[in-house]
Amino acid sequence: VQLSPFVASTSFHAPAMLAKKAATIDEISGGRLILSLGSGWNRPEYDAYGFAYDHRVSRFEEAFTIIRTLIRTGSIDFEGEYYTLRDCELKPQPRQDMQILVGSSGPRMLEITTPHIDAWNIWFASYQNDITKLPAALQVVDDAAAAVGRTGKEIDKTAALLVQLGSGDPIRVSGFNDDPGKAVVGPEALQEALLAMSEIGIGHVQLVLDPITVETVELAAGAVEGFRLAKP
Repeated sequence: VQLSPFVASTSFHAPAMLAKKAATIDEISGGRLILSLGSGWNRPEYDAYGFAYDHRVSRFEEAFTIIRTLIRTGSIDFEGEYYTLRDCELKPQPRQDMQILVGSSGPRMLEITTPHIDAWNIWFASYQNDITKLPAALQVVDDAAAAVGRTGKEIDKTAALLVQLGSGDPIRVSGFNDDPGKAVVGPEALQEALLAMSEIGIGHVQLVLDPITVETVELAAGAVEGFRLAKP
Protein backbone atom coordinates (compact mmCIF):
# COMPACT_ATOMS: atom_id res chain seq x y z
CA VAL A 1 0.00 0.00 0.00
CA GLN A 2 1.41 3.36 -0.99
CA LEU A 3 0.95 6.47 1.16
CA SER A 4 0.42 10.07 0.14
CA PRO A 5 -0.82 13.39 1.51
CA PHE A 6 -3.55 14.45 -0.86
CA VAL A 7 -2.12 17.00 -1.10
CA ALA A 8 0.45 18.68 1.13
CA SER A 9 -0.03 22.42 0.73
CA THR A 10 3.27 24.23 0.37
CA SER A 11 1.54 27.30 1.83
CA PHE A 12 1.12 25.54 5.18
CA HIS A 13 4.70 24.40 5.77
CA ALA A 14 8.23 25.72 5.57
CA PRO A 15 9.36 23.99 2.36
CA ALA A 16 12.56 22.52 3.74
CA MET A 17 10.65 21.13 6.72
CA LEU A 18 8.07 19.64 4.37
CA ALA A 19 10.89 17.88 2.51
CA LYS A 20 12.22 16.60 5.85
CA LYS A 21 8.78 15.30 6.85
CA ALA A 22 8.48 13.53 3.51
CA ALA A 23 11.89 11.90 3.90
CA THR A 24 10.98 10.78 7.42
CA ILE A 25 7.68 9.24 6.33
CA ASP A 26 9.47 7.56 3.44
CA GLU A 27 11.98 6.06 5.88
CA ILE A 28 9.53 4.74 8.46
CA SER A 29 7.16 3.39 5.78
CA GLY A 30 9.86 1.47 3.95
CA GLY A 31 9.87 3.69 0.87
CA ARG A 32 6.12 3.81 0.18
CA LEU A 33 5.52 7.57 -0.03
CA ILE A 34 4.23 9.47 -3.05
CA LEU A 35 4.86 13.17 -2.36
CA SER A 36 1.76 15.01 -3.57
CA LEU A 37 2.12 18.79 -3.51
CA GLY A 38 -0.17 21.74 -4.11
CA SER A 39 -0.29 25.47 -3.51
CA GLY A 40 -3.48 25.42 -1.39
CA TRP A 41 -6.72 27.16 -2.29
CA ASN A 42 -9.24 27.40 0.57
CA ARG A 43 -9.18 30.98 1.90
CA PRO A 44 -10.83 30.24 5.30
CA GLU A 45 -7.96 27.85 6.14
CA TYR A 46 -5.42 30.56 5.42
CA ASP A 47 -7.28 33.12 7.50
CA ALA A 48 -7.83 30.72 10.42
CA TYR A 49 -4.17 29.74 10.70
CA GLY A 50 -2.59 33.02 9.64
CA PHE A 51 -1.01 31.84 6.40
CA ALA A 52 -0.29 34.33 3.63
CA TYR A 53 -2.85 34.03 0.80
CA ASP A 54 -1.22 36.39 -1.66
CA HIS A 55 0.99 35.28 -4.58
CA ARG A 56 0.22 31.61 -3.92
CA VAL A 57 1.60 30.36 -7.24
CA SER A 58 4.79 32.39 -6.90
CA ARG A 59 5.24 31.10 -3.36
CA PHE A 60 4.57 27.57 -4.61
CA GLU A 61 7.19 27.95 -7.36
CA GLU A 62 9.91 28.74 -4.82
CA ALA A 63 8.74 26.06 -2.38
CA PHE A 64 8.53 23.46 -5.16
CA THR A 65 12.11 24.24 -6.21
CA ILE A 66 13.35 23.83 -2.64
CA ILE A 67 11.43 20.62 -1.92
CA ARG A 68 12.26 18.76 -5.13
CA THR A 69 15.91 19.81 -4.94
CA LEU A 70 16.29 18.56 -1.37
CA ILE A 71 14.42 15.33 -2.11
CA ARG A 72 16.49 14.59 -5.21
CA THR A 73 19.94 15.99 -4.45
CA GLY A 74 20.04 16.35 -0.67
CA SER A 75 21.17 19.96 -0.41
CA ILE A 76 20.37 23.50 -1.53
CA ASP A 77 21.38 27.13 -1.21
CA PHE A 78 18.45 29.28 -2.18
CA GLU A 79 17.51 32.94 -2.06
CA GLY A 80 14.10 33.95 -3.33
CA GLU A 81 11.48 36.55 -2.62
CA TYR A 82 9.69 34.39 -0.05
CA TYR A 83 12.24 31.81 1.15
CA THR A 84 15.96 31.83 1.88
CA LEU A 85 18.05 28.78 2.80
CA ARG A 86 21.77 28.55 3.53
CA ASP A 87 23.74 25.30 3.40
CA CYS A 88 20.52 23.32 3.85
CA GLU A 89 20.97 19.55 3.80
CA LEU A 90 18.48 16.71 3.94
CA LYS A 91 19.87 13.67 5.73
CA PRO A 92 19.15 10.85 5.45
CA GLN A 93 18.03 10.98 1.85
CA PRO A 94 14.81 9.17 0.88
CA ARG A 95 15.46 5.47 0.41
CA GLN A 96 13.58 5.45 -2.90
CA ASP A 97 13.38 7.58 -6.02
CA MET A 98 10.36 9.30 -4.52
CA GLN A 99 7.54 10.16 -6.90
CA ILE A 100 6.43 13.80 -6.89
CA LEU A 101 2.80 14.40 -7.90
CA VAL A 102 0.86 17.61 -8.49
CA GLY A 103 -2.79 18.12 -9.35
CA SER A 104 -3.21 21.45 -11.07
CA SER A 105 -4.26 22.13 -14.65
CA GLY A 106 -3.55 25.85 -14.52
CA PRO A 107 -1.21 26.99 -17.31
CA ARG A 108 1.35 28.58 -14.99
CA MET A 109 1.32 25.66 -12.53
CA LEU A 110 1.85 23.22 -15.40
CA GLU A 111 4.70 25.37 -16.72
CA ILE A 112 6.35 25.26 -13.28
CA THR A 113 5.84 21.58 -12.59
CA THR A 114 5.81 19.57 -15.82
CA PRO A 115 9.61 19.72 -16.30
CA HIS A 116 10.05 17.90 -12.98
CA ILE A 117 7.01 15.88 -11.84
CA ASP A 118 6.59 12.12 -12.03
CA ALA A 119 2.80 12.11 -11.80
CA TRP A 120 -0.20 14.37 -12.30
CA ASN A 121 -3.65 14.10 -10.73
CA ILE A 122 -7.16 15.31 -11.40
CA TRP A 123 -9.81 15.44 -8.65
CA PHE A 124 -13.15 13.80 -9.50
CA ALA A 125 -15.11 17.06 -9.43
CA SER A 126 -12.71 18.67 -11.89
CA TYR A 127 -14.08 16.36 -14.58
CA GLN A 128 -17.54 15.94 -12.97
CA ASN A 129 -16.70 12.26 -12.34
CA ASP A 130 -17.38 11.74 -16.05
CA ILE A 131 -14.73 9.51 -17.61
CA THR A 132 -15.60 10.73 -21.11
CA LYS A 133 -14.25 14.16 -20.13
CA LEU A 134 -10.85 12.85 -19.05
CA PRO A 135 -9.14 12.69 -22.48
CA ALA A 136 -9.39 16.45 -22.91
CA ALA A 137 -7.82 17.00 -19.48
CA LEU A 138 -5.01 14.55 -20.26
CA GLN A 139 -4.29 16.35 -23.51
CA VAL A 140 -3.68 19.58 -21.61
CA VAL A 141 -0.98 17.84 -19.59
CA ASP A 142 0.55 16.20 -22.66
CA ASP A 143 0.71 19.57 -24.40
CA ALA A 144 2.36 21.17 -21.36
CA ALA A 145 4.90 18.33 -21.23
CA ALA A 146 5.68 18.71 -24.93
CA ALA A 147 6.28 22.42 -24.42
CA VAL A 148 9.16 21.62 -22.05
CA GLY A 149 10.62 18.79 -24.12
CA ARG A 150 8.98 15.82 -22.41
CA THR A 151 6.49 13.28 -23.70
CA GLY A 152 3.16 12.73 -21.98
CA LYS A 153 4.18 9.13 -21.27
CA GLU A 154 6.90 10.39 -18.93
CA ILE A 155 4.23 11.68 -16.53
CA ASP A 156 1.97 9.13 -14.85
CA LYS A 157 -1.65 10.27 -15.21
CA THR A 158 -3.78 9.72 -12.10
CA ALA A 159 -7.38 10.52 -11.24
CA ALA A 160 -9.73 10.42 -8.29
CA LEU A 161 -13.06 8.64 -8.76
CA LEU A 162 -16.16 9.05 -6.58
CA VAL A 163 -17.77 5.67 -5.89
CA GLN A 164 -20.87 4.75 -3.89
CA LEU A 165 -20.82 1.24 -2.49
CA GLY A 166 -22.44 -0.75 0.30
CA SER A 167 -25.50 -0.23 2.43
CA GLY A 168 -24.48 2.63 4.71
CA ASP A 169 -25.88 6.13 4.57
CA PRO A 170 -23.99 8.19 1.98
CA ILE A 171 -21.80 10.96 3.30
CA ARG A 172 -21.36 14.34 1.69
CA VAL A 173 -18.03 14.23 -0.09
CA SER A 174 -16.51 17.59 -0.93
CA GLY A 175 -16.27 18.09 -4.66
CA PHE A 176 -14.38 21.38 -4.27
CA ASN A 177 -16.96 22.98 -6.55
CA ASP A 178 -20.71 23.05 -7.11
CA ASP A 179 -20.83 20.15 -9.56
CA PRO A 180 -19.05 17.02 -8.30
CA GLY A 181 -20.95 14.93 -10.84
CA LYS A 182 -22.66 11.58 -10.36
CA ALA A 183 -20.95 8.84 -8.39
CA VAL A 184 -20.13 5.46 -9.89
CA VAL A 185 -22.59 3.13 -8.12
CA GLY A 186 -21.83 -0.51 -7.30
CA PRO A 187 -18.86 -2.90 -7.68
CA GLU A 188 -19.64 -3.88 -11.28
CA ALA A 189 -19.84 -0.26 -12.40
CA LEU A 190 -16.57 0.44 -10.56
CA GLN A 191 -14.83 -2.42 -12.38
CA GLU A 192 -16.10 -1.08 -15.71
CA ALA A 193 -14.98 2.44 -14.82
CA LEU A 194 -11.47 1.26 -13.95
CA LEU A 195 -11.20 -0.56 -17.28
CA ALA A 196 -12.36 2.55 -19.14
CA MET A 197 -9.89 4.75 -17.27
CA SER A 198 -7.04 2.36 -17.98
CA GLU A 199 -7.84 2.34 -21.68
CA ILE A 200 -7.55 6.13 -21.97
CA GLY A 201 -4.23 6.29 -20.16
CA ILE A 202 -4.96 6.66 -16.44
CA GLY A 203 -2.27 4.72 -14.60
CA HIS A 204 -3.37 5.23 -10.98
CA VAL A 205 -6.81 5.80 -9.46
CA GLN A 206 -7.69 7.17 -6.03
CA LEU A 207 -11.05 5.77 -4.94
CA VAL A 208 -13.17 8.25 -2.98
CA LEU A 209 -15.55 5.84 -1.25
CA ASP A 210 -18.98 6.98 -0.14
CA PRO A 211 -19.54 5.94 2.60
CA ILE A 212 -16.16 4.82 3.93
CA THR A 213 -16.73 1.61 5.91
CA VAL A 214 -15.16 -1.83 6.20
CA GLU A 215 -17.90 -3.11 3.90
CA THR A 216 -17.23 -0.58 1.15
CA VAL A 217 -13.46 -1.10 1.32
CA GLU A 218 -14.00 -4.86 0.89
CA LEU A 219 -16.40 -4.30 -2.00
CA ALA A 220 -13.91 -1.95 -3.66
CA ALA A 221 -11.13 -4.52 -3.20
CA GLY A 222 -13.24 -7.12 -4.98
CA ALA A 223 -13.92 -4.75 -7.86
CA VAL A 224 -10.23 -3.89 -8.16
CA GLU A 225 -9.33 -7.60 -8.24
CA GLY A 226 -11.93 -8.13 -10.95
CA PHE A 227 -10.46 -5.23 -12.91
CA ARG A 228 -6.97 -6.73 -12.69
CA LEU A 229 -8.20 -10.10 -13.93
CA ALA A 230 -10.17 -8.53 -16.78
CA LYS A 231 -7.52 -6.05 -17.89
CA PRO A 232 -5.96 -7.10 -21.23
